[in-house]
Amino acid sequence: MPAGACDTHAHVVGDGVTYPFVATRGYTAPQATEQQYIAMLDGLGCDRGVLVQVSIHGTDNRLMVEALKHHPKRLRGVAVCNPDVSDKELQALHDVGVRGLRINVTVGGGVGFDVMDRLAERIKPMGWHLQFLINPEGLIEVESRLLKMKLPVVIDHIAGIPHADGVRHPAFTTLLNLVKAGNTWVKLSGAYRASDDLQNYANTMGMPKALIAAAPDRMVWGSDWPHVHIYVPMMRTGPLLELLGKWAPDEAIRNRILVDNPARLYDF
Repeated sequence: MPAGACDTHAHVVGDGVTYPFVATRGYTAPQATEQQYIAMLDGLGCDRGVLVQVSIHGTDNRLMVEALKHHPKRLRGVAVCNPDVSDKELQALHDVGVRGLRINVTVGGGVGFDVMDRLAERIKPMGWHLQFLINPEGLIEVESRLLKMKLPVVIDHIAGIPHADGVRHPAFTTLLNLVKAGNTWVKLSGAYRASDDLQNYANTMGMPKALIAAAPDRMVWGSDWPHVHIYVPMMRTGPLLELLGKWAPDEAIRNRILVDNPARLYDF
């Protein structure tokens, strides 16, 4: 792994008591501690990491914020907030390393399309981005709105487009259009969520390679640890990182994805 390599997508999960789960959550996940997360980063050889607020804690960002405070040089964060969040809270999040807000329309516990424009107005002056946990149909639905965004847009997990359909899927055409427009970033992550080949991931080559070819300077990689909402079979993180070597066999481009791109997006 190159110096400065970054895993741009992982979560910490509380115990449900000290850090309660929201009633509207779409699932319940086992606890995943800050210590376990740091051990995972160390095991991958990642000098940097980005924590994304997990949906089951809703807009209570406290657990993620604690981890950011403990590792100010190593970690950045993506929070979940309602549009009426105070300027003071946004500044406090910025001060601990948050650099984006997440829109979530796939599982309960998040905030949706109805508030994305208001949130974008709030965070654009701060240099933040909007990150979208979205399904293929949702991506097609909001394409025109995303094209009008005046701040960076980040799409989680290649929008969950099934790898079996890959570049032939209508939503991939939408995603490629957004990427080529110049303001959209994509997390090359979550392959196991959208592939029916969990042994070799042989059918996952098409979309990542096409996205990297289109915009190598706006691709980032994430482990998606601890793989919440997926329990059987539980994923190992190492093989997911090894996939990046197949998607980006050129070392210089791979280093952009692992080091240079996240450094720009997350202000390391």
